[in-house]
Amino acid sequence: MSRFKALLATRENGAFAARIEQISKDRLPPGEVLVRVRYSSLNYKDGLAVTGKPGVIRSFPMIPGIDFAGTVEESAAAEFRPGDLVALTGAGAGETDWGGYAQYARWNAESLVVLPPGISLEQSMAIGTAGFTAMQSVMALERQGLEPGGEVLVTGAAGGVGSVAVAILAKLGYRVAASTGRPELGDYLRGLGASEILPRESLTPVSAKGLERERWNGAVDSVGGSTLAGILPYMASNASIALCGLAGGAAFGSTVLPFILRGVNLLGINSVRVTRAERLRIWERLSRDLPLHLLDAMTELAPLDRVFELSQKILAGQIRGRVVIDVNA
Repeated sequence: MSRFKALLATRENGAFAARIEQISKDRLPPGEVLVRVRYSSLNYKDGLAVTGKPGVIRSFPMIPGIDFAGTVEESAAAEFRPGDLVALTGAGAGETDWGGYAQYARWNAESLVVLPPGISLEQSMAIGTAGFTAMQSVMALERQGLEPGGEVLVTGAAGGVGSVAVAILAKLGYRVAASTGRPELGDYLRGLGASEILPRESLTPVSAKGLERERWNGAVDSVGGSTLAGILPYMASNASIALCGLAGGAAFGSTVLPFILRGVNLLGINSVRVTRAERLRIWERLSRDLPLHLLDAMTELAPLDRVFELSQKILAGQIRGRVVIDVNA
């Protein structure tokens, strides 16, 4: 195949455009490993990129898609052989380097991983950056001393990061409080293992008090903004919050009291720039601690040409769980 299908984003004379085209394979950037892509996924960043919002795509032309999974077709790296099933999440895909909304991708070995046994190509993209970030957040909380048995809050629980985080934490033995702006999805979240459903508005700051009753031993927050400010006063002594998103805004206002009187930790989660060794550890934990039957239940499969419609929906908070993109459909 000398030409392949790709979603190409361009900016000419200040005008943004994104459309599906046939591209010559010799336009692919240099790299050690050529991957025949089977699936990609839909993340909040992808929604921003495909709709032309600023802050994601750093140069044009760009193939968006911050994740992809497929089969190695050619390799100059000793770690990979033709036929290997591999995945990539983050690492600048769809931002600084051509990403996964295409039938082919060429990358250096550092950012690729061979999938653990038991995880299919489709399931790897049901995980994608969202699930990778959820597991990365749980591991960060564990390093700060979080142990099963306590109550952990997950914000944005019906989204991709939140859904996977709820499923992982429940399997590990935590009581999970799931916060969502879509209370009609309560049964869905309970099916993933949540023991309590909280309306998002209950977490917004309601007073100037810096401390409230200690409630949560940890939190995975993919919302930020006023939600982050609202949960800080309720964190238990020495609890940690893994902050991994900004769906509710980048800025938040709070006091220092939770930090200096209770020793609360705010852990920033960067799922883009991750060492190869850490990537392998995260994928190993996903293969062990993410219930794959729940992952399958939270996932929708869609063809590449639906990315435009679905991007609008994810930015509007209308996507439940995960969407896998079949780039060949």
